[in-house]
Amino acid sequence: MARRRAWGSWSCGKDGAFALAETRARGDVDVAGLMTTLDASAGEVAMSRVPTELLRRQAAALDLPLHLVELPWPCPNEVYEERTGAAWAQLRRDGADEVVFGDLFLADVRAYRERSLDGTGVAARFPLWERPTGDLAAGMLAAGLRAVVVCVDPAQAPASLAGRPWDADLLRELPDGVDPCGENGEFHTFVTDGPGFARPVDVVVGDVAEHDGFVYAPLCPDPD
Repeated sequence: MARRRAWGSWSCGKDGAFALAETRARGDVDVAGLMTTLDASAGEVAMSRVPTELLRRQAAALDLPLHLVELPWPCPNEVYEERTGAAWAQLRRDGADEVVFGDLFLADVRAYRERSLDGTGVAARFPLWERPTGDLAAGMLAAGLRAVVVCVDPAQAPASLAGRPWDADLLRELPDGVDPCGENGEFHTFVTDGPGFARPVDVVVGDVAEHDGFVYAPLCPDPD
């Protein structure tokens, strides 16, 4: 009997990367690839503004194909659902059985993801669901996961986090009420290394700037 195959829902951040690593470690499915939605006009991950080239380098370091879904930005919900639905349908035709998500505790987000897969033949998997996020963050670091904070919502977390490594020092300095994994949207990360990476994805952090109410630390590949 053929083994089940899973694709990772990939936004370039730490939770998705660790969910993927946990799925691989469990060993009951083969991880077959990554799927990412992009702001087509900018060639970036919409929320974090990470360029496509860095996504490709992450996928290469994980030795996985990358399926890109291009979206207009801003993207009406019906367009988002149409294009992501078509992408899951294509991956199902290519043999996908599951999608791995890195969600932690937001029940409405999980329910939305599950509804979006209804009728596709693809099941949702949530390897990190409801783990205490303080312990989870410490476990990620202990496993060798390395990341950079690339986007901060200054209404929820200090803008000074942007551009910093997501590490033990940062976690110790977080104000009360800021989730250590940023699950409430306080911040977003780009993973540079971790379980399953054949090599680090080295980056250079540019000048931090505010845009549309968020604070961004632009990344580019390290030329060295």
